[in-house]
Amino acid sequence: MILEDVLIVDPVDGQYIGTIEFEEKIEGIIRKSDVTSTKSENILFPAFVDPHIHGIRGIDTMYASKEDFLKFKECEALEGVWRFFPTTVTATFERLAQIQLPDEPEGFKLHVEGPFISEKRKGAHNAKYIIPPVNRLFEYVQPATIGLITMALEWENFEEFANTCTESGIKVSIGHSNATFEQARWAYKKGYTRLTHFPNAMSPLHHREMGLVGAGLYFDFVVELICDGLHVAPEFIELIYRIKGADKIMLVTDSISAAGLSDGHYMLGDLDVYVNDGIAKLVDGTIAGSLLTFSQAVRNFHKFTNCSLVELAKVSSYNTCLNLGIKGGRICEGYPAKFVLLDENLQVKKTIGF
Repeated sequence: MILEDVLIVDPVDGQYIGTIEFEEKIEGIIRKSDVTSTKSENILFPAFVDPHIHGIRGIDTMYASKEDFLKFKECEALEGVWRFFPTTVTATFERLAQIQLPDEPEGFKLHVEGPFISEKRKGAHNAKYIIPPVNRLFEYVQPATIGLITMALEWENFEEFANTCTESGIKVSIGHSNATFEQARWAYKKGYTRLTHFPNAMSPLHHREMGLVGAGLYFDFVVELICDGLHVAPEFIELIYRIKGADKIMLVTDSISAAGLSDGHYMLGDLDVYVNDGIAKLVDGTIAGSLLTFSQAVRNFHKFTNCSLVELAKVSSYNTCLNLGIKGGRICEGYPAKFVLLDENLQVKKTIGF
């Protein structure tokens, strides 16, 4: 197959007008002319990757059947998302064991968020299921089905369990944590450099104790960012971008099953969620995930930061691929032919290869 005269945006090689020949992989690229303008009706990006998503359009990771997960994949494809990590909530091991992922050549991998989190920074997680990290998790959920796990840094046995995860090929992300700045410094030096939905559900920045939020800005942590303008103010998103740069940011949705649906009553795990005026909250007013779609997150980040298209390709795909060991996020010979074609307003026109 051939795509002719499109504005190609690659996170490494930059943006240019070119023609691509591909089948399952990119076989060749003819680079015709470099361009600085972002105005084009055919802008070709590497397909997006969302490593943190609980649900969409009535589908919830905790309740989904294998058929539901395939529908989940179809919904994500409409957003330009090629790979995503269905994300759990804090629950018992027995409940987590009930999740049945489909067998797919490219594979589904879970993002296990909880139960090894901080009660003080639990957000919209059920506190009664929170426990310290234990290897017993893997008696219920096979390590091969987990791609990413979020846990609080301050648990006494964090390092022991995190090492087990790393040895099993599971990426560790620090989140829902009340860790101190010094604990975060220790983690960074040990190589645990990923933060879940920064700066939400973390010990806050203070001028005498900088907390996990301060550490996230001070050290070169790679951070997930929910770019809906609600979880993080647009100005704070711009601040994160100015301080850390596009290389250290990964866009996520953290969306729940209500995403794409109307206001009403939904569930997040076994917690009641009420959506009013497009905002999802628990009964006590706690924000309960987002209703964000990935393509909107891309447009929002571009609007809030005025970043370049090349930087946008980094935060929407390339950085996450690097962080999670996925070969993707590039428009380059030898890479998977997974693309999203956008118009000049960054609306999805077409997905290619998935």
